[in-house]
Amino acid sequence: MLVVSALRHRADPAALAGKARDVLSLTWDERRWTRRRATTRAGREVALALPTGSVLAPGDILLEEAEWYLAVEAEPEPVLAAAPRGDAEAVALAFEVGNRHFSLALDGDAFLVPDDLAMAQLLSRLRIPWERRLAVYEPIGTQRDASGRVEAHTHG
Repeated sequence: MLVVSALRHRADPAALAGKARDVLSLTWDERRWTRRRATTRAGREVALALPTGSVLAPGDILLEEAEWYLAVEAEPEPVLAAAPRGDAEAVALAFEVGNRHFSLALDGDAFLVPDDLAMAQLLSRLRIPWERRLAVYEPIGTQRDASGRVEAHTHG
């Protein structure tokens, strides 16, 4: 089993040229797990033993071997897609989701939240139109800065 203990955010494309690309496809929650076993798309067994607080992002390179490399992809997952009908509904939705310590993502005009009973009940109570769908979930506040670190949510 291959062990990944350090996080590489990006690799030089020239260094990867000619190598086979293998993929570890992970949901949002899985991209935050720092210790786990997983199977790549090509069937390779890998163990993640990353530093606490690591967050994987689509495009991260986990391993670079002589003949192949391992990249992270975002796995589409069940979400609730809400369509607020104006600024007031959008602000109310964002407030209520954050107040419950859930994350929120944007996909065009849709607000995405995890497919969770509490979120479905909230959207129904707020009378905001919503639907279930599969989508890549990348919450607001998880974008990477110039050094590749996740710009995590803070209260400062």
